[in-house]
Amino acid sequence: MSKPRLYSGMQPSADSLQIGNYIGALMQWRDLQESYEAFFSVVDLHALTQPSNPADLRAKTRRTAAQYIAAGIEPSRSTLYVQSHVRAHAELAWILSTITGFGEASRMTQFKDKSARYGADATSVGLFTYPVLMAADILLYQTDIVPVGDDQKQHVELTRDLAERFNSRYGEAFTVPMPVIQKDTARIYDLQNPAAKMSKSAESDAGVLWLLDDPAVSAKKVMRAVTDSDGTVRYDRENKPGVSNLLVIYAALTGRQMPAIEDEYAGRGYGDFKKGLADVVVEEFGPVRARALELLDDPAELDRVLAANAERADEVADATLADVYDKIGLLRRL
Repeated sequence: MSKPRLYSGMQPSADSLQIGNYIGALMQWRDLQESYEAFFSVVDLHALTQPSNPADLRAKTRRTAAQYIAAGIEPSRSTLYVQSHVRAHAELAWILSTITGFGEASRMTQFKDKSARYGADATSVGLFTYPVLMAADILLYQTDIVPVGDDQKQHVELTRDLAERFNSRYGEAFTVPMPVIQKDTARIYDLQNPAAKMSKSAESDAGVLWLLDDPAVSAKKVMRAVTDSDGTVRYDRENKPGVSNLLVIYAALTGRQMPAIEDEYAGRGYGDFKKGLADVVVEEFGPVRARALELLDDPAELDRVLAANAERADEVADATLADVYDKIGLLRRL
């Protein structure tokens, strides 16, 4: 019996992924690939919605793919590829855009937020249609589940609407996917500003734990993380956001329950707690960093792996696209 399918991806928008990507996505993907036929993409077409130097974009795409593999996404088990290597993504996005209402696209929260922040003249049509391309990404692979953060749930709901709309108008062509939302406790906050989600666009690098940071740098960032004057290692998101954030990281990386960690550090103060967490982060990230850098030392071999995986993705995506073209009435080329 064939496994159900999964699709997910991340943009190559920084030189390194950060711990929020690792805990919120990569650790989850690594587990899910055991029970799903998984398709994981470096979504470089989505990255074009932000200005980028061409050489930088190519480098970041390789670096992101290398970190996927280093974190445990196995190209021999999952289909790990670069989005632009499979042309069906862009082609299906155009088809889906023709059945997407202007109003429903305008209501996408991320577009509204960014267009309000930067203004209409600085907001591209690509950003407006970003959710439609995301829908194409998902629907090409007859995806059953989509693991996403809660900020992407609205986009998956649009994907479901478009799949059902197409199926109703033209005949069954798409599996209607279900979002799998990460637990709220998996949300990682900035080490220097624990009220803000950890992000590549953070005001200060000191608040971000990068997977490719030197281990000594990672340890120093943990030791300097903002806490409070209470001195008690206890989870209380509202009153102790800094300590609570560190507890979430500790629990996620070790698989331990928070009460057990709280008990271990009862009466010991924040210095011991931070030292323990720093050791956990270094132990977890050290092998990932070493493997990623090893892969990046041989870009030709990395490119070969990505090309082979893109061929596997092509087989599935092209079959879906051909069916869509037939159903919508496009004339086949002889």
